[in-house]
Amino acid sequence: MSTETTQNGPVQIRIAGYGGQGVILTGMLLGKAASLYDAKEAVFTQSYGPEARGGASSADVVISSDPIDYPLVTEPDILVTLFQEAYSKYRSSLKPGGTLIVESDLVHTNGDANVAGLPASRMAETIGRRIVANVVVFGYLVGKTGVISKEAAIKAIEATVKPKTYELNLKAFSAGYARATEESGRE
Repeated sequence: MSTETTQNGPVQIRIAGYGGQGVILTGMLLGKAASLYDAKEAVFTQSYGPEARGGASSADVVISSDPIDYPLVTEPDILVTLFQEAYSKYRSSLKPGGTLIVESDLVHTNGDANVAGLPASRMAETIGRRIVANVVVFGYLVGKTGVISKEAAIKAIEATVKPKTYELNLKAFSAGYARATEESGRE
């Protein structure tokens, strides 16, 4: 599992969970940060079931410094799974040597090597609201992979969330980012 994305070509990212976990918002923040604030190319696609909450949901983002020829994620370089079904469904699609991030309280990897586990929901609860667990994950993903800059991510949060929730979301992002950088020993 790589701790920082350094490849030159497109980076394929899949974030998968269930409706209500903020998967789509996380993908949108990632794509917005890359394209609007990091001057990269980005394509964002989403998939979700007919249920308003509880059904399978995924957000796919392709980020590149060059124009993107193929906009779909086929073999993710980075895979984030926020519940067991998502892990079971998508784990085999992760590119060899890719980065796997899981919500460690909800996903059991049965000894899968090279997994970055993050108790995002618990971390969000300590910040004040479980609903920002997805932004904790977003911060962790940015800190762990370096696929976009921290500054671009913060600008995307500020431009996207409601002003009254900005400080809470910034705390959530910072908590995830700090955990990732502490684990890798870098800032």
